[in-house]
Amino acid sequence: MSDEIVVKVNSYGPGRPLGLVYFDPVSGRKKAKSSGTTDWREAERLAGELEKELRAGRYAPPSKVTWGQFVERYTQEKLSSLRPKSRQSALESLGKLNRLFSPDRLAKVNAALLSRFQAELRKAGAKETTIAHHLRHVKAALRWAERQGMLAKAPAIEMPKGAKGQSLARSRAVTTEEYERMLSAVAKVRPQDATEWERVISGVWLSGLRLGEAVALSWEPGAVFSIDLTGRRPAFRIAAEGQKSGRDEVLPMTPDFAEWLVAAFPEAERTGLVFRLLDQRTHQPLTVHQIGRVVGKIGRKAGVVTNKAEGKYAGLHDLRRAFCTRWAKREMPAVLRRLARHSSITTTLAYYVDLDAAEVADGLWAKHEAKGAGQAEIPGNTVGAGNSFGNIGPETALGAGTREST
Repeated sequence: MSDEIVVKVNSYGPGRPLGLVYFDPVSGRKKAKSSGTTDWREAERLAGELEKELRAGRYAPPSKVTWGQFVERYTQEKLSSLRPKSRQSALESLGKLNRLFSPDRLAKVNAALLSRFQAELRKAGAKETTIAHHLRHVKAALRWAERQGMLAKAPAIEMPKGAKGQSLARSRAVTTEEYERMLSAVAKVRPQDATEWERVISGVWLSGLRLGEAVALSWEPGAVFSIDLTGRRPAFRIAAEGQKSGRDEVLPMTPDFAEWLVAAFPEAERTGLVFRLLDQRTHQPLTVHQIGRVVGKIGRKAGVVTNKAEGKYAGLHDLRRAFCTRWAKREMPAVLRRLARHSSITTTLAYYVDLDAAEVADGLWAKHEAKGAGQAEIPGNTVGAGNSFGNIGPETALGAGTREST
């Protein structure tokens, strides 16, 4: 009998969502539910999915879907396609919500419960950034449930906001002077392998690599994340499994990082991993967590505090922030997004918001004077300091590369 279930698409008038109509396999009564779309092809696709669920006996009205049913389907049908780290992160957030409130029905996860969820996390001492992280995963899951017909309407979620004039960023970007202090502190923290650690700090400063990307970066063409110096311009090659988007990509490399690579790595050394960071006792590659801890110690030794409220010292991600902030002064959002490999333009635009009026004015005057107009000296104008990119002193990159290759 279940094989005879048919779901049809029905129109209720121009501009109104199309309906999905079928006869209940148990009661025999005619039922209808909104497809949530006015696109006929999409509605037919949803009708086919509902038909499969009804025939398999898996369909339950939104009000009766249990939390367990929701998590099981979300894990199998959505999270299974994500990278392991992303999948684990999403399940941890959903698990935390379940441990605090144990909702038996998905429909009970409403705006009021999610507001209490935030309150409980704060009571437990969670940072605002951590709360926002959990809520983003919950929001994505509930919106998926709505699209699948498991939830009548995903609840509105009031995301945490920083105090006026503040953001939820964990820390600020490192300045040029602070970056140089970190380089000077490397030998005090890692005297036996200072060269390799100077290389990774300089490399992230000039490239904007994430920690995981820096660890995976290779000279080998077939690697997940590799350097390609064979084309007209140096570039990064990223295989699908090493990319958040899950796509193979070739991405541009900034000129100063390309020049530093050539200076810091003699041709004979351009094999295997670019940054070879080993445990001094076991001589095994360090994990991402271990590398982060060492760089944190270097930031502490250099006295570079990037978040006073939390007492946080500079790490590799603060060097990446510095890269994005520097290039935000020189490139449009679309270009910076590709340089930083952001999945969302919203993340990219944050670096433009952080630019103050003085920095914007410096950039405007630099372009104005470069065209030959306004030759008169402007009081207090210091444009031109550093190299052509304005991000390091005239000899810093070459000097760092020369020092590291000895």
